[in-house]
Amino acid sequence: MSRSVNLAEQTLRRDAFIDVAQRLIQTKAYEQMSIQDILDGVGSSRGAFYHYFESKQQLLEAVVTRIGDAAIASLDSTVNDPSLSGLMKLQHVFSGIADWKAERRDLMLGIAEIWLSDDNALVREKLRQRMVQDLAPVLGSIIAQGKREGAFAVRAPDDAALVLVSLMYAANLLATELFIARRSNLVTLEEVERLLGAYAEAYERVLGIREGSLRIDGELIRCWYQ
Repeated sequence: MSRSVNLAEQTLRRDAFIDVAQRLIQTKAYEQMSIQDILDGVGSSRGAFYHYFESKQQLLEAVVTRIGDAAIASLDSTVNDPSLSGLMKLQHVFSGIADWKAERRDLMLGIAEIWLSDDNALVREKLRQRMVQDLAPVLGSIIAQGKREGAFAVRAPDDAALVLVSLMYAANLLATELFIARRSNLVTLEEVERLLGAYAEAYERVLGIREGSLRIDGELIRCWYQ
C-alpha cells in the first residue's frame, strides 16, 4: 500500500511541473520560460525538477505527450458510436481534432512558436512514434469498419491507417510551417488552403473514397491563418 501511495504522490508531483509548464507556454512562451519560472510556479527545488526531467526539452515532451493523449481520448465517443458509419467516424476524427485544437488555441500557438526548432527534433520524433502507437489502431478500426461497409477501397486497413498517420503528421508539420510563414506574409491564405487541401486529397486517395469527402474546413483555416 505504501508503495502505491508513494507512486501516486510522485505522479502528482510530476504532473504539477507539467501543469505549470503548460500554463507558462500559453502565457509566457516556451523560449522565455526558464526552469526557475517552473520552480517558482510549483514551489519546488531544482533538485526535485531534475528528479523527474533531465531537461527543459524533456518537460516539453511531457506537455506534448499529455496534449496528444487528451486529443486522442476526446475521440472515444465518436469511435465507439454504433450509429456512425466508418466514413462519418473518420470525418468526425478530423473535425474533432481540429475543434479540440481550436479550443486550446493559446497553447497550440505557444508550441507552434518553437515546434520546428532543431533543439526539439527528438521531441517531434517521439510524437510521431506516439501517433503511430496510439492513433494508428484507432484509425485502423475505423477503416476496417468502412471497408466492411463498402465505403473504403483498401486492401489492409491497418496498413492504410499507418499511411494515414504518416500523412497527418506531415500535414501537421506543414501547417506549423505555413502558420509561421503566414505571420511574416510569406504565403497567402490561398496558398495555405491549396497546400493543406492537397493533404485532404491524399487522404481520400489512400482510402479510395469520393473526392471532397474529407475536405478541410475553410472557415477553420481562416481562423488560424487570417
